[in-house]
Amino acid sequence: MRYCDVIVDLSAEAVDRLFTYSVPDDLEIGAGWQVEVPFGPRALEGFVVSMKDSCALEKGRVKPVRRAVRDYPVILPELIELAKWMHERYLCNLVDALRLMVPAQMRGDRVHARTKRTAHLLWTETQVHIFKNANPRATAQIEALETLLRGDCETARFSPSAVKALEGKGAIAVGTEEVRRKPRLLTDESRSRDPELMPGQKRAVDEIVGALDSGGGRFLLNGVTGSGKTEVYIRVIRRALETGKGAIVLVPEIALTPQMVSWLHARFGADAAVLHSRLSAGERYDEWRRIRFGEARVVIGARSAVFAPVKNLGAIIIDEEHEHTYQSDTRPRYDAREIAWKRMDDLRGVLVLGSATPSISSYMRAMPGVRAENRLTLIELRERVMGRPMPEVELIDMRGEFERGNHSIFSGKLAAALRDCLDAGKQAVLFINRRGHSTFVSCRACGYVVKCEQCDVAMTYHQSENLLKCHYCGNQMLPPTRCPECKSRYIKYFGTGTQKVEEEVKRLFPDARTVRVDVDTTREKDAHEKLLGRFRSGEANVMIGTQMIAKGLDFPKVTLVGVVAADMTLNLPDYRSAERTFQLITQVAGRAGRADDPGRVIVQTYEPEHYAIKLAAEQDYRAFYMQESLYRRKALYPPFTVIARIVFSARDADLAQKAAERAEKEMNEWIDASGARNDVVQMRALEAPIKLLRGMARWQVFLKMYFKGDLPGATRRMQALADEAESGVRAELEVNPSNLF
Repeated sequence: MRYCDVIVDLSAEAVDRLFTYSVPDDLEIGAGWQVEVPFGPRALEGFVVSMKDSCALEKGRVKPVRRAVRDYPVILPELIELAKWMHERYLCNLVDALRLMVPAQMRGDRVHARTKRTAHLLWTETQVHIFKNANPRATAQIEALETLLRGDCETARFSPSAVKALEGKGAIAVGTEEVRRKPRLLTDESRSRDPELMPGQKRAVDEIVGALDSGGGRFLLNGVTGSGKTEVYIRVIRRALETGKGAIVLVPEIALTPQMVSWLHARFGADAAVLHSRLSAGERYDEWRRIRFGEARVVIGARSAVFAPVKNLGAIIIDEEHEHTYQSDTRPRYDAREIAWKRMDDLRGVLVLGSATPSISSYMRAMPGVRAENRLTLIELRERVMGRPMPEVELIDMRGEFERGNHSIFSGKLAAALRDCLDAGKQAVLFINRRGHSTFVSCRACGYVVKCEQCDVAMTYHQSENLLKCHYCGNQMLPPTRCPECKSRYIKYFGTGTQKVEEEVKRLFPDARTVRVDVDTTREKDAHEKLLGRFRSGEANVMIGTQMIAKGLDFPKVTLVGVVAADMTLNLPDYRSAERTFQLITQVAGRAGRADDPGRVIVQTYEPEHYAIKLAAEQDYRAFYMQESLYRRKALYPPFTVIARIVFSARDADLAQKAAERAEKEMNEWIDASGARNDVVQMRALEAPIKLLRGMARWQVFLKMYFKGDLPGATRRMQALADEAESGVRAELEVNPSNLF
């Protein structure tokens, strides 16, 4: 008798363990199979984690597996081991980690292969001719036979009665054929050749390929914008394919996926597959199966593509590695960069982290003195391809503009530069990291700000719909005509968003053809590709957008980039605000002058003397790193410490507060009992920065701890406290969260 250990597909702490089932003699299954098993009074799906030949349980207590859901193992052995590691590392249920390895619709059997019925002609041409002469009135059958003389085709083209009659006569054979749902991104059949590498690119390729051929390695590819990092990626992938290996390429935004897909599809054809959340369920399922069965060996996608079941995986490349979108904000709260590191270490492959503006923590790993197990090898590309110059960057102090009476969104220089750009037949990119028309609506008489009733945040005005919207919970309302507080009519719309910038461009330049790229305009399927396609084709000549357009995109005709409000991310209550400001300005500036025409960048700011803005204008990453890491060290922020917090949410604010204060007390007891007090920088319960979110009051237990401390022990205790939260309280553990609101 054979047995298997199964984790049932039920996300609950009480069943977060393996259950043993017997395997019927006529059922061939193994580790990684998706099965249906009896579980109490019902049947549940689950995943086979391991097989064994014996079982310590009494024979009558072991129930048999009912059936295999699929006729092949859905999770590779290496991904089962990865899920076990995630279970320990991210303190999540094992099934939550395993669920990441397969498309969601495969659970519950909600997606299947699409098929079509096809007809194949069995008669000879002579037999068809005889039938036509003998049955001149059987027009539908004759039409079907004449069509099938030219080759097989779908039965849907013919009348059902004709198909049935011909099949009965033995004239045709009807069969079933699978139809692959192909993402629109993979329909272009054009191919391109490899360009000649620049010396810096060639050195980078040689070093990474050398590691690929000799047991793996980890690299940080720090190249200025336009230095040709993508070409380095392509050559590494090509070498992996030549040696029978596969590769995964991650991009941080779905907006970047179309461009990366088109580049890789043009080089690797059918070997390239795409995985991201905007695909239909059927497209994602079909692409995943192509990867699973080795029909596609190069995968391009956003964060979750790091779990793609690529056979003999040899390389993972993470483009724009500094982006916080690589960290999941729902449980399991995994970091795709860490997952990629683990997969490549286990498989002895190469990990390439690429960015013009690496995260502080990644760049620190490339500095001297880092332990071997934590080290990244730094490769730098300091020049743009073809020797093209970096764009000229000019800072505009908007305080001076205001003093001179210019109350417009645009400084005089940006407005003039935009006019010159359009007159020259070139393209411009205008960046502002805020969607909507106005940041907030306020009363000038009493200072009242319209806030969301469900969240402790100001609502944003969207002029196109004449609505105030909450960007956290989606709540909407009509803007007030009178102040709800003092009843005055002095309602003012403050701040600037993408809609307002677009409106101002159209007012100043009626001949401008604009395209706006933000969350509001990209909700529909393939919307990113369509909007960027309009700009790439020249149908639009001014692109206005949020951080979606700030990185990775390559538009040869763009000669002007305008950063409308550089300070928007600078003063956020987050220790990474300077780093994110530097990254955004540097990245968006890099969209200019990527072809033969020189680029110009105009950065509007109220703080031109701030080091993040000043050094971004100078495109000096190393100087920024030195200053920012010095600040982090003095202030004891990551990567010199680790931040962990439990966020308690409840409808009743007192309930959330009491839960946090109880957890604080018990956490302090653990710290003292474990002797960890000297490693703790800060530990306290306090209100979350946004104290009300989606109608839930929020408190947090905040821990800042030295990196050398017992972080695993501390986070295990914090997770246990979160799991023990009172009824009516939701508790979530976050470690180095991507935001601290």
